[in-house]
Amino acid sequence: MNRRGPRQAGGKERGSAPRGGSTLETLASLRLSPDTVPVGLSGSAPNQRAMSNVRNFGAIGDGEADDTRAIQHAVADGDGVLEFPRGTFRITRPIEVPLKRHVCLDGCGQGVVMMAGAGPAFRLVGSHGGTGDPGTIKPEVWDQCLPTIKNLVIEGTHAEADGIELIETMQAVFEGVLIRRVRHGIRLHERNRNVLISHCHLYFNTGVGIFLDRVNLHQINIAGSHISYNRLGGIRIEGSEVRNLQITGNDIEYNNHRAHGTKPEPTAEIYVDTTAEGSSVNELTVASNTIQATVSSGGANIRILNHPGKDRPPGLWTIAGNVIGSQENNVHLTGCYGVVISGNCIYSCGQRNLLIENSRHLTIGTNSFRRHTSSMHTGVRLVNSHDCLINGCTIEDQEPGGQKSGASLLELEQCRRINVSGCQFLGGVPYGVDARDCSQTNISGCTIADWREEKKTKGAIRFRGDGGANLVTGNIISPDVPRPVLVDPGVTVKDNLIGG
Repeated sequence: MNRRGPRQAGGKERGSAPRGGSTLETLASLRLSPDTVPVGLSGSAPNQRAMSNVRNFGAIGDGEADDTRAIQHAVADGDGVLEFPRGTFRITRPIEVPLKRHVCLDGCGQGVVMMAGAGPAFRLVGSHGGTGDPGTIKPEVWDQCLPTIKNLVIEGTHAEADGIELIETMQAVFEGVLIRRVRHGIRLHERNRNVLISHCHLYFNTGVGIFLDRVNLHQINIAGSHISYNRLGGIRIEGSEVRNLQITGNDIEYNNHRAHGTKPEPTAEIYVDTTAEGSSVNELTVASNTIQATVSSGGANIRILNHPGKDRPPGLWTIAGNVIGSQENNVHLTGCYGVVISGNCIYSCGQRNLLIENSRHLTIGTNSFRRHTSSMHTGVRLVNSHDCLINGCTIEDQEPGGQKSGASLLELEQCRRINVSGCQFLGGVPYGVDARDCSQTNISGCTIADWREEKKTKGAIRFRGDGGANLVTGNIISPDVPRPVLVDPGVTVKDNLIGG
């Protein structure tokens, strides 16, 4: 059976997962391995009454007996709805769930599946090789769509145990699922469409909470879930082609090494890596989440990594209305094009609240940047970026002596066509705005002040180095700032209100 997507002219495959492996250790599992329990153990007669409760197929559920064969028997010969009543059902190999019909795994809020072997507790495999367009969906796919996992607890007792893996599924639904102490909680691989994940807990796993791993995936909603204490990230996308991803109303916290007592590794609450050949992530919304952490080396709350110059950089993104804080860099974007960052409270960083590198066409508006403890820092930094707008933001250094990083509140380095307007820069040490080697940059309509009784701000706005056609105009600079504007040639300074 051909499981690949439709082909374009010239024989090129369209919509297949990009080449390039994950940087994480992932189980190189086949769909049916020699160690996997085969489907159809019972040889039930066609007219035998179908049953749902896995105990009716011989599962014990005492946490000690191996219930693998009994549960696989239920998959093969039950009625498609697997009920896990109160109990702990220990399995030692993946339960293969071929989607030849509608399937539901239901723990009724009481059932626990304990994965004591390597690989996913459940691997759901469909045959959808098309897109979300109804015209590409084969008749047999409609019979297997809407696989549902709900009200189920999955726990791991093996170092390479995973929670649930989806391959070539259509309209899968996760609701009310708790997955903990495994490696990866939910892993989407190869190809999937129209996935819904809501009201779930992905908690204290050694890998990733929700892992989009070398997958071609369009249309996925992650909402109302608690995704925390996962060592290698809360939501992580690597080597994939993803479109139409909504991350909304979640609590995504502390996804790093600290709770696991291991060495630090670069990670993030939301981690998107499109550096692999053919990978891209576009049309994404991150809204109304709490995204917090503890500082870890190389860590971020939201990180997007991309090689500059790629044909399809990460873009068509909106990051809006979130509370984001307490990491080395809160939001770190590299090689992005067309991202809106608006209406967020972004606080307390080890280095920068917002770090942007090699990016263009970014809109940064009406955000609050600050810190909440003297051990942390604040500030925004743009490097080698162009065509960006920064509007209506407040950036404040609340440390009486000035933050220990020594960074100014807004730093622009080797940037061009940057417009900064209507912002407040409060208590910057040494400067409110510090620009180097910038061109066609406009600083206008901003307020720069030092709130301290013992003043620390050296200057309001500084331009230095190469560049030209820069403008500083219409700003209000408090009289407590001793050197309002320090500029090299190539900067026009006019109509600023200084002192008063």
